[in-house]
Amino acid sequence: MPRVSDTFDLDSVEWRHIADPKETDFLIDFEYSLLGYDLPSGRLDMLLRFKGNGGHCRRHRHIAATVTMVLQGEQHVTEHGPDGAVTKSTVRKKGEYALAEADADPHMERGGPEGGTILLSMSAPDGRLFEYFDRDGNSIKVLTIAEYVESWNRGAVPGGVEGPEASAA
Repeated sequence: MPRVSDTFDLDSVEWRHIADPKETDFLIDFEYSLLGYDLPSGRLDMLLRFKGNGGHCRRHRHIAATVTMVLQGEQHVTEHGPDGAVTKSTVRKKGEYALAEADADPHMERGGPEGGTILLSMSAPDGRLFEYFDRDGNSIKVLTIAEYVESWNRGAVPGGVEGPEASAA
């Protein structure tokens, strides 16, 4: 299994910043770091880091079964139903652990008032990790482990957008 990092020391891993100024409904602003992966078995481990500025990741759902561990701060998750209405809000604090089955509901996530850093360990036997949605709840992109790895190796961010400040998970 390829390891990108031998540590999850938050000061030692390589972070990639994601922002999308074209999104006007909410602030997309976070960082991620790829820790390791195994393409044949469908496993990918990564870190997400949110500042305390209310920055979110994109509207998405996890297709892969996902283990979440909050390493610092808080993780705020807001789930949405098919009509876009909020169905559930969850706040996880440092040290909390969650296990989500594959094909989770669409949601948005961010850090708490002081930000947050989480470890995501995903299992996707078919290789599919995330599905992104537009503001109307329409599916706009499915991202795979292979796309994450390929974009990381190119110095880009997943989702086909190049450069240090671009759209991603």
